[in-house]
Amino acid sequence: MRFMTAAAIGLLAASTFLAPAAAPAQTPRDTVVMAKAIDDIISLDPAEAFEFSGVEAVANIYDKLINVDPKDPNKLVPELAESWSVAADGVTFTFRIRSGAKFHSGNPLTAHDAAYSLQRAVTINKSPGFILTQFGLNKDNAAQRIRATDDATLVVEVGKPFAPTFFYYCLTAAVASVVDSKVVKANEKDGDWGNAWLKQNSAGSGAYSLRTWRANEQYALEANPNWMKGAPKNRRVVVRHVPEPASQRLQLEKGDIDFARNLSKDQIAAVRNDPNIVVESSRKGYILYLGLNQKNQNLARPEVREALKWLVDYEGLEKNLLDGVYVQHQSFLPQGFPGAIEDKPYRLDVAKAKELMAKAGLPNGFSVTMDVRTTAPIADVAQALQATWAQAGIRLELLPGDGRQTLTKYRARNHDIFIGSWGPDYFDPHTNAQTFGMNEDNGDNAASKTLAWRNAWDIPEMTKAISGAVLERDPAKRVATYEATQREHQKVSPFVIMFQQIEVAARRRNANGFALGIMSDMNSFAAITKN
Repeated sequence: MRFMTAAAIGLLAASTFLAPAAAPAQTPRDTVVMAKAIDDIISLDPAEAFEFSGVEAVANIYDKLINVDPKDPNKLVPELAESWSVAADGVTFTFRIRSGAKFHSGNPLTAHDAAYSLQRAVTINKSPGFILTQFGLNKDNAAQRIRATDDATLVVEVGKPFAPTFFYYCLTAAVASVVDSKVVKANEKDGDWGNAWLKQNSAGSGAYSLRTWRANEQYALEANPNWMKGAPKNRRVVVRHVPEPASQRLQLEKGDIDFARNLSKDQIAAVRNDPNIVVESSRKGYILYLGLNQKNQNLARPEVREALKWLVDYEGLEKNLLDGVYVQHQSFLPQGFPGAIEDKPYRLDVAKAKELMAKAGLPNGFSVTMDVRTTAPIADVAQALQATWAQAGIRLELLPGDGRQTLTKYRARNHDIFIGSWGPDYFDPHTNAQTFGMNEDNGDNAASKTLAWRNAWDIPEMTKAISGAVLERDPAKRVATYEATQREHQKVSPFVIMFQQIEVAARRRNANGFALGIMSDMNSFAAITKN
């Protein structure tokens, strides 16, 4: 908060965004106001942000070396790097940094900032750090292998010859965002590489700078008029935490907000009839799943894992709770990604589930808990599962919490069952194959903490197969490996993969230009206009 105090921000919010109850509110012409469940934000440091809402904010604050084409995610496009290449050795990558780019501070952006940013992400190695460390980079070799040879040239040496596109796509992840090294170093404390400060401040070059973030309340972004892609069409974006779909709908209809981001099936159907509201949607790479902790002896039984996959009413849930916001999907790669499969081997079959439970030695069922984020539709799906599972003797206790609470517990492997969404970090099949199907070290203090690790699933053979896929230069062979792995994963994994999300943004008719992408960091606010 370099420009305004917290009190000033609060007064601005109160005077600008709270409307008199007696008359419909109108948001300011130069300000975009969104309602969204943002209780999952833990940090806005690009080296740490790993949740949907946080990654979306980071993508609008920071630039990267390269990015994916929003119109065709299979293509890479230049951003801060105007060109890139890989040497004949397959391990040395060189990036030529464009001239003239500047940070929000006014400091010039150079290859030295890019090198510092990647070194920083590797060294502090927060949740998304594995995206970079998987290339053989670590705190001990980062300075040597990630270096600027001059102001315009960045060189990165990976540990072995990976498929080049795999490395490039990893650099499109939020963790590879470029930060202003001078500003971050000035705010470093006790060798933390500025992490404490960057959690709720920004030092980027992107379309917006961060004005303020108040956890479970709102964050506000201010437009960067000097952005290299052109000044955003709006001056300010305010994203307010409104977890209830009904409240989002009411505020949208009254004109208190310009966009509602979490409307449920019923709210979407209702607002479609309002001439002042437009509903837009896009297939998202997010999948809704259950994670079954293998530290729980009952959940570790293969028959129980399979039984739970037969105890989901996929069709009924989609029709009655999720129509328009999720579609059935039962594999770890979302549709739209290379290597995705459409197999749906499971359906609701209570009798089959009971047979499997008896085979597991649990004919009378068992008791288990599920950590549930108290937002729609996750809480609704959890309650439906609770009722269905009871038919097979499974006594499910729901443990409600906000996004940060449930995620923190999940990351510590202290859950029985976790219900939530997972989205890809970059547009390459390895992003989900790795997290759902690799666990290099099942110890509690492992360096790589994938979803397989979070659920204590020890899988050396699958880990080996997926690790080999990233070294394969033949795209067809890579795809074949991911397809085969998904089919095995469906049968044996402790994951009940159920649905793929359709992201919906309902907007006032006078607000247009919000870009929805297949991943969170492809959602862009910069082109939103209001009239």
